[in-house]
Amino acid sequence: MPLPSQPTGARRPRAMVIDGAWRALGPGLESLSGPGGAPLTRTVKLIVLPLIVRPALHPELASDFLAPEPAARLDALIRESGGRLVATAQWFTLLKRTRRALGVVAGNPQDLYFQRCFELAAEHGDPGADAGAVARSVVEDVADAGGGRTVDALKRYLADLAQHARLDMELRVAWEGRQLTPAVDTAAAVALAGEVLEACGGAEGPRNSPVYTSMVEAGLGELLGRALWTHASGVWGRDDLPTHLGLTERELPPRPQVGRGASTATLPAPLDRTLFERLFVVLQSSARREELPTVPELVGREVGRSCAPLGLYDETLRVAVLLGGQLAVGLDPLAIRDPAPGRTAAHRAVNSRWRREASVLRARRMTVSPHPDPDGGVLDALAQDLRTPWTAYMRRLWVRLHGRDVRDAPLADAASAWAVLDGVARSVMMDHRARVRSALRTLTASTTPPAAVAEAAESRSA
Repeated sequence: MPLPSQPTGARRPRAMVIDGAWRALGPGLESLSGPGGAPLTRTVKLIVLPLIVRPALHPELASDFLAPEPAARLDALIRESGGRLVATAQWFTLLKRTRRALGVVAGNPQDLYFQRCFELAAEHGDPGADAGAVARSVVEDVADAGGGRTVDALKRYLADLAQHARLDMELRVAWEGRQLTPAVDTAAAVALAGEVLEACGGAEGPRNSPVYTSMVEAGLGELLGRALWTHASGVWGRDDLPTHLGLTERELPPRPQVGRGASTATLPAPLDRTLFERLFVVLQSSARREELPTVPELVGREVGRSCAPLGLYDETLRVAVLLGGQLAVGLDPLAIRDPAPGRTAAHRAVNSRWRREASVLRARRMTVSPHPDPDGGVLDALAQDLRTPWTAYMRRLWVRLHGRDVRDAPLADAASAWAVLDGVARSVMMDHRARVRSALRTLTASTTPPAAVAEAAESRSA
């Protein structure tokens, strides 16, 4: 279904250009698309951007908003790849069927196979007579690449009663041995975080700041972590916000437990997770599990990490939590504009981008409207998320930093830290946009003939 036409000279959101070009490719892409026909988020992240658009080679296509000429180039790149994308979809369907036949359950198929399927499409075209053998080889190769680094292997390792008891004792000893007394004023640490955000969020792009290095050397991220253990308040300059900003659902983070299982749909807040839940996320989201330590080593290191300040070992990653917290408390997508005090260049950049979202504009209207949500509260619940954006932001930031910690991937400078902080903000914004569109499709489907569902949903959310 084509998107509404845009003024000839207007800059267009890159996501809208991708969406329009994708829909114009026609049928055959169902396994790479959502219910409404748009490309899946992982399709864009794993195939369209890195393998077709390739912003590193085409920097003019890297912006969120494109002028007419770059937009036309992006549209052409996707349309030119139409045949390969259809073949990619066919290979993905075949690999999923082969995966089920072989009883492979570990990992997300999209993360594991999307890029491999694009490679198969480039090498073989559509699946041919030998496609079954090729698919089996790929599935087995991907499974073997994990080297036992799977959720099933973790479950078996922690199921041993003696092992479970030993790890529980190690957790207790590590937790009781924590250093709890903060050494310096947390308010001063937050003020320094503001200086780094001001340097990174300027119009000239991220700049490395010596303040960031000094924060790492002074251990200010560790300081914040210890503040969370001692019920510090007013850290962020607002008494109405807890120090942990949603990283735990308790007043104080609890002692980590070993755990025996996990579910993506019911994962608790990051600092409330068991050892199993923490590693479950790492193993589920890893496309290259061969780069991870073995399960026994993963578990052994996670015992100490889970009892470390902020649940992280590396100090550059802890400082990133401090920077992220300072950014998160200033996120206000529902406001018309940023008030001057306490807002850095980074705040202005992220808030400005978020406020252009159609879902935010609707949520703002609902906030000031004297009438209740006509959609029965479905969209009002999503609007509530925009009133407390720091929780979703900090939760996603911590997960990303934890993954880096497990892989020994520190953030060497302020520019690297800002790339993560800004990337998380974009991810949270796109996730909220997707949930609003899904809600609109559901609401429209209940009152509109099927043929008009997709068009109505797009027109309301565009």
